[in-house]
Amino acid sequence: MPLEVFPANFSNLEKIRDFFAQAARQAGLDEDAVYDVQMAADEAAANIIDHAYGGENRGVIECAYEILDNGIRIVLHDHGQAFDPDLIAPPDVSSDPCARKPRGLGLYFMQKLMDVVSFTFNGDGGNILTMEKYKESPC
Repeated sequence: MPLEVFPANFSNLEKIRDFFAQAARQAGLDEDAVYDVQMAADEAAANIIDHAYGGENRGVIECAYEILDNGIRIVLHDHGQAFDPDLIAPPDVSSDPCARKPRGLGLYFMQKLMDVVSFTFNGDGGNILTMEKYKESPC
């Protein structure tokens, strides 16, 4: 599984998106699916910086991928504060956007953009986020 490690700061979000975009293209995903992978990885990395580490330059984000027969599996691993997605209430996306908090849709977007989203914990206080995106089946 190819791996690249990035310092956890917002200036590296573009590098993380590019790392996963290149992998998604290598996996044969179309450009719409590549965009979905990029956006999901961006949301995940930003959440790691904000929530797992509580700010920039307090750790690293280990990024890896595996090309599957039917798509790609991407993995983002941090060593920050544990995150349990089951404790996050789903956002009310039907409410008036102007009345909502300005943030808080990252997990929702990841789940909408990707086919599989799962969190595991590595035992040292860190998180392992695994997401999969599949190729569209031919009609």
